[in-house]
Amino acid sequence: MTMRGLTAPQADDLRKAVQAAERLSGLRFGLFIGEPEGSRRHFAERLHAALGDEAGNAVVIFVDPVGRALEIVTGDVARLRLPDSACRLTAMSMATSFSVGDVVGGLLYGIAALAEQAAARR
Repeated sequence: MTMRGLTAPQADDLRKAVQAAERLSGLRFGLFIGEPEGSRRHFAERLHAALGDEAGNAVVIFVDPVGRALEIVTGDVARLRLPDSACRLTAMSMATSFSVGDVVGGLLYGIAALAEQAAARR
């Protein structure tokens, strides 16, 4: 998990949210906040692939607050429980929070929403 530009309490809140999401859903969650190296989608896919054997069962959330970018990448197994349509709706809600400057709030909501949706499809 890489979280550039956050205070220690914000980073701690996000770590706790990721841990709770993993417990609830049984999926692996990854979070990256910062600027991409190259195109944002390709960068998010590389972050996801870097999870190696866990990638199939993983969800990676990439946010570039400066570039106003958000990507959610799911592995093959995770996608069965989190279809693209669910990720898109969650991303839209997150983007609304981001647009008013609440990156952490948007992420906390998004992580919890994705975990709840995945848990409901267990």
